[in-house]
Amino acid sequence: MRPAQMTEAQTTPVLSTSQPEDFFQLLKPRVMSLVVFTAATGLVVAPGSMNPFVAAIAILCIAVGAGAAGALNMALEGETDALMRRTRGRPVAAGRVRKNDAMAFGVVLSLFSVMLLGMNTNWLAAGLLALTIVYYAGFYTLLLKRRTPQNIVIGGAAGAFPPVIGWAAATGQAPWQAWLLFLIIFLWTPPHSWALALYSAGDYAKAGIPMMPVAKGARSTRLQILIYTLIFVPVAIAPAFTGMAGLIYGVVSVVGGLAFLGLALRLFRSRAGDEPDKAEAVGREAALYDVRAQAKPARDLFAFSILYLMALFSALLVEALSGLGV
Repeated sequence: MRPAQMTEAQTTPVLSTSQPEDFFQLLKPRVMSLVVFTAATGLVVAPGSMNPFVAAIAILCIAVGAGAAGALNMALEGETDALMRRTRGRPVAAGRVRKNDAMAFGVVLSLFSVMLLGMNTNWLAAGLLALTIVYYAGFYTLLLKRRTPQNIVIGGAAGAFPPVIGWAAATGQAPWQAWLLFLIIFLWTPPHSWALALYSAGDYAKAGIPMMPVAKGARSTRLQILIYTLIFVPVAIAPAFTGMAGLIYGVVSVVGGLAFLGLALRLFRSRAGDEPDKAEAVGREAALYDVRAQAKPARDLFAFSILYLMALFSALLVEALSGLGV
């Protein structure tokens, strides 16, 4: 081959083989769905009325902003995700999307969502959305996750902002009621995430991420899950006694809270996390819920925690839409 031909071949840009589905997966759609739900609850529960079209645009902006944060997170953590069984199929980790493409995608969506939310509603909501994106992609992903076992505690604030953003979009304010919703999600995050980490500790250790079971051991993690649960459950019930919610929420929060506490006590008394998960033990792939018998209390708490949070916000939403709240 002549030198000129070699130069031409070497400088020909490599075409991306990414598919639209890959970019959709960058948005972390499952996480986005929870963000949309809690943000919509904050928007609907907030006092006053809002133009339905403006409200829909606001929710869209929050969803896109959450997706942007997910894309930035995957761009920054592609190499780490590739080491973990639970995350190695993600677009950047699997090589289906280039890191720079994912980063550009996340930045463009971030700017679009924040600017549109500010112009559509108000700049307090837009500022909170921008803070959430920077907090998750920058502060949590780059600074906290690899440096402290308290990463999920401090970083959990990013996932707790959506109802506050929704409330601010509806009213232009962020009163204590909005921050109570924030606190519910913030305190829910450690027991939810550490329950998962108890039967995925091998993944985190392989990737060098000091999640609580890796850094402090399973026994300490089970204790901290119980402590956080003892704080979380009363806070989750609080809206029923502060004028925010009515009977439906009260029943759901108390009954679900007692069940949550019971599962946390069961987990505390178990040996969940003391041995490697089933997939590591037998050296094969396994689904998220395919765990050893002794780790099932952790799996059960993880699964129920999602159901309980959804039930809490569903109760608030039903009461607000039906006029059954206080």
